[in-house]
Amino acid sequence: MNLTKALGSVGGLTLTSRVLGLVRDSLFFRFVGAGFASDAFMIAFRLPNLFRALFAEGAFSAAFIPMFNRKVAEGDKAKDGSGLAHGIAFAEDALSILLPVLIVMTAVMEVAAWPVTYTLSGGFNGVDPKQFDFAVQLARLTFPYLLFISLVSLLGGILNSLHRFWVNAAAPILLNATLIAALLFFHDDLPLMTARNQAIAVTVSGALQLLWLWYACRRAGVTLRLKLPRLGPDVKRLMALIGPAAAGAGAVQINLVVSTALAARLLPSGSVSYIYAADRLNQLPLGLIGIGLGTVLLPTISRLLGRGEDAAAMTTQNRGMELALLLTLPATVALVVCGAPIAAALFQHGKFDATDTHFTAQALAAFSIGLPSYILVKVLTPGYYARSDTKTPVRYATISMGVNLALNLALIVPLQHMGPPLATATASTVNVALLYRTLVKRGQFVVDAQLKRRAPRLLAAALAMGAVMYFLNDLFQPYTTGASLIRWAAMAVLVGTGALVYAAAVFATGALKPRDIRQLLRSQS
Repeated sequence: MNLTKALGSVGGLTLTSRVLGLVRDSLFFRFVGAGFASDAFMIAFRLPNLFRALFAEGAFSAAFIPMFNRKVAEGDKAKDGSGLAHGIAFAEDALSILLPVLIVMTAVMEVAAWPVTYTLSGGFNGVDPKQFDFAVQLARLTFPYLLFISLVSLLGGILNSLHRFWVNAAAPILLNATLIAALLFFHDDLPLMTARNQAIAVTVSGALQLLWLWYACRRAGVTLRLKLPRLGPDVKRLMALIGPAAAGAGAVQINLVVSTALAARLLPSGSVSYIYAADRLNQLPLGLIGIGLGTVLLPTISRLLGRGEDAAAMTTQNRGMELALLLTLPATVALVVCGAPIAAALFQHGKFDATDTHFTAQALAAFSIGLPSYILVKVLTPGYYARSDTKTPVRYATISMGVNLALNLALIVPLQHMGPPLATATASTVNVALLYRTLVKRGQFVVDAQLKRRAPRLLAAALAMGAVMYFLNDLFQPYTTGASLIRWAAMAVLVGTGALVYAAAVFATGALKPRDIRQLLRSQS
């Protein structure tokens, strides 16, 4: 499989979803602003987002895909064409346990909405009880999304195993499209009502995503039957792997929940929205590069290791890290240097003013320092999950969460809204260092000569781009708060200029040559 082309397919659709997410957030802040209504929705939306990251994009895929591939391989060895049938039988057994558990869990969450919301928000620093009740109502409206997105993760795992990556990558587009439609057609002069309609749209989008994946599975010849629950040995092993994988894959998201709760409890109104808006911008490259690489690398490395091709698996992981650095380093520098004009262009209109933009840009700079770490986690953890080791990542994730909590408590008062993002970035860096060190120590990852030569040159190219963009910022700033067409044009020119400068710096430093670009596009096994 061509790693670069597969990343382009998944990353392109993820980028489309993230761009629609920015459009959604831009409209949301236009109609709702940065205040209690927006903070309440962000808290209500935080748990579904957390569960999606932990389960759909993390734990379930990490545990399910290698086991599904093994079942298919066992069937193929029988040479009777029953490989996929073996995999589907395993998926049906998993569904028989997963569905009733999800139904019960959703019901419990609905009943326990008050304490769950309080835990996530810290009580909004003593906000009026009627306002807090509104936040609880929003949470209850979003909780059914957990059921839908978990079933989506099962169907998406099957399609990823069949190398139909694009189908699952396209599903989040339905989430953002639904929320945008709700904002355009169901916004209200009262911010609270607009926030309520957004919460309803979250659950509607979950149902639409499930229908999309179900249809795609039918087209791929995969139909899952509903069976009576059967806790067989394979399902027991799957459940044993999911728990550790959830903590390992979701360390960043868990850290964000801790940061959000502390911000809601200790910081002024609007701070949760600044952190949320900054995280949304930070998620753009993370979704394009990190999620795409993680999605492609796990089944690829699993297949290579299953065939005994350990050297090829290591080469694939080296190329994955190389792609991550090539795309992540300039994004990191750009978000730190150009955060203010980017935030202004996307969010500064309607009820979102210049002060909100300034604070959002500060939080974005703090988040972006950890962007390489967030993405390298996605590159390194498949090296563990493909070997069915979900316990080591969870140990390191636990350490990371401890670092995050300690730094949050130390930084949130002196640095205000910049404290939680900086704590999250630092904790993620600690997590990456531990994951990398252990893989190297086990002999399961060795940096090859090509990566050693290119990595420092890519860093030099990114810093050169940052220096140029720093001096160009003032030229773009006046255009980022004009009419919509002007601000979007300014954003396009800003991003395009940065990309051209970075490309020139990459070739000037010798990090890449034209023949290397052609090589990246060739097939890799």
